[in-house]
Amino acid sequence: MAGSAQSPQAEAPPAVVDVLVVDDQETYLSVARFVVGSTPGFRVAGEATSGEDAVRLAASLRPGLVLMDINLPGISGIEATRRVVAAHPDAVVLLMSTYPASDLPQDARTSGARAYVHKEDLAPDVLVAVMAGELPAGF
Repeated sequence: MAGSAQSPQAEAPPAVVDVLVVDDQETYLSVARFVVGSTPGFRVAGEATSGEDAVRLAASLRPGLVLMDINLPGISGIEATRRVVAAHPDAVVLLMSTYPASDLPQDARTSGARAYVHKEDLAPDVLVAVMAGELPAGF
């Protein structure tokens, strides 16, 4: 073909990041579902409403990104994060809460989570930034 300098391998399809959304409030699950669905290259792979379910689903779904609420029934989101990261070191966990970052428990910072975001600040650019290794402010 004249003018075509691209090889067949030059344009790989964009990778899709499977996301596990973990929150015990249906309202926020809906918000997170909307944000993930509005972010090109991301899709909701599963949802959990407890820390135990999050650990179990992370093992079976192997998501690239886990949006983890800190306050969950059963084991906390912080403990669930520890377990997910220990079993799946490649998983990126983004902790979420309504707490200001300055009020987070110290163990949130040592849980293995990649970053923290206030729930009101969850947006497509945050998902892209955390997967690119650019930490949202405040963690």
